[in-house]
Amino acid sequence: MAGNAPLGIYLETTPKRTFATAIDWPGWSRSAKTPEAAVESLLAYRDRYAAAIAEAGVEPPAAEDVRIEERLEGNAATDYGVPGTIAAADRGPIDAVEARRRAAIVEAAWATFDRIAAAAPAELRKGPRGGGRDTAKVVEHVVGADHGYSRELGLRVEAPDPTNAPAVAALRRSMLDVLRRPSDGGSIVKRWTTRYAAQRIAWHALDHAWEIEDRSDRSDRD
Repeated sequence: MAGNAPLGIYLETTPKRTFATAIDWPGWSRSAKTPEAAVESLLAYRDRYAAAIAEAGVEPPAAEDVRIEERLEGNAATDYGVPGTIAAADRGPIDAVEARRRAAIVEAAWATFDRIAAAAPAELRKGPRGGGRDTAKVVEHVVGADHGYSRELGLRVEAPDPTNAPAVAALRRSMLDVLRRPSDGGSIVKRWTTRYAAQRIAWHALDHAWEIEDRSDRSDRD
């Protein structure tokens, strides 16, 4: 799944927004107003994504050959800015080797988020209308979301203090333990499958990592 291998993707579309998602690469998912622009954005992020998951020891394809494997009807989550529809590709069985590869990518996505957040200024550049969380609030949001995601994995653990690194690490270890398990493709609890869980969790961490990076002053990022 590297080098010049074809990049299989699926599109999740509403009249307002489309997500283009790489089927075999958790976290590599970008959105835009149209399907064409979403695919363009996905490919534009290839090198940035590759750098973010390098710690997992895998290399995404060069994306010279893109194949749309599935087209999905999006929903309110799609419009809100979240890839929220589970594709048929995310309902397939997964063996132990592939589950471990995907879990390693999720772990690398978290590491990238932590590294970028630690290097960022406390105050981030505001949007054109003055909106946007500062760094501590983004970290709080990501850790809180991960705690919510842990319930989709069948875990019942206390929400960690986002400033307590050992507690956050413990939550992530518990989640990775679930993601590393082989699966027949069925739901882990009610809705999320193992493949979709890795995709969603990695996407959320990377999306906010890149948000922090893009909203930091360049002088603080050098």
